[in-house]
Amino acid sequence: MKRKTAAILAGIMAITALSGCGKKTEGNAIRVGSKDFTESLVVSEIYALALEDAGYTVERKQNIAGSVIHTAITNNEIDLYPEYTGTGLLSVLQMDMESDPDRVYSIVKDEYEKRFDISWLASTAVNDRNGMAITTEAAKKYNVYTMSDLQREAPNLRLCSQGEFEHREDGLPGLAKVYGDFSFKSVNVYDNGIKYQILENNEADVCPGYSTEAQLSQKNKFTYLEDDKSFWPPYYLAPIVRNETLRAHPEIRGVLDKVSAALDTDTVIELNAKVDIDKQEYEEVAKEFYGRLK
Repeated sequence: MKRKTAAILAGIMAITALSGCGKKTEGNAIRVGSKDFTESLVVSEIYALALEDAGYTVERKQNIAGSVIHTAITNNEIDLYPEYTGTGLLSVLQMDMESDPDRVYSIVKDEYEKRFDISWLASTAVNDRNGMAITTEAAKKYNVYTMSDLQREAPNLRLCSQGEFEHREDGLPGLAKVYGDFSFKSVNVYDNGIKYQILENNEADVCPGYSTEAQLSQKNKFTYLEDDKSFWPPYYLAPIVRNETLRAHPEIRGVLDKVSAALDTDTVIELNAKVDIDKQEYEEVAKEFYGRLK
């Protein structure tokens, strides 16, 4: 299951995990949250730095499980965090899948306003969507740069799967309905954490992946395929903020809009790579990026 779309109902059962997310602190601090993976941590830290630079006191409540973070913001335990339009549409709102990015943003913006009194601020150009990566060597050899190309050349290519992709509706069964059958030369199951190592070791040619993964910074090794028939929904990143907080501090919108305008998919891939590949601390990566943004 996509890491950002874990069932929200599970979060209600796990709400005790938020013991570190108490009520609003003295001094009216802005409570900045994040999910528990690199990208969300880095972006939320950039938000925190920007808000501090604008004169706000910030309380960091980062590294919250994706299954409970929506409950945290609706329960007034955090004020804002970076969220994804696809997560809002499919996991939180439990609505039908849409592929048009503008429509998805419009739906989540309107529905969050009505249901939760929460605002989606301006979107970034970061789309952390589902998809597939191929070794750059295989991409060049077989001229595979889109999912249509992959479907055509699948009999020549080996799939590195994680055991669910070939059975889920957002995996091969759903892809087949849009693109046609993917008759891979072989399908083998590996742990998700080593999938790029498997590709690099020439044990497979292609694997499922997310479009902002750190390894995609190594373009000489890996190529991310274009979803040319828009099978997967968009997962554009944007800050969401409690309206009570925005009414008290309307300047927050402009501060975070400036951050969002500076973020796109390639930028976030590089930020993720500095943490996940270069092993830098996410706080330092965020600080360095914000220093260039100022």
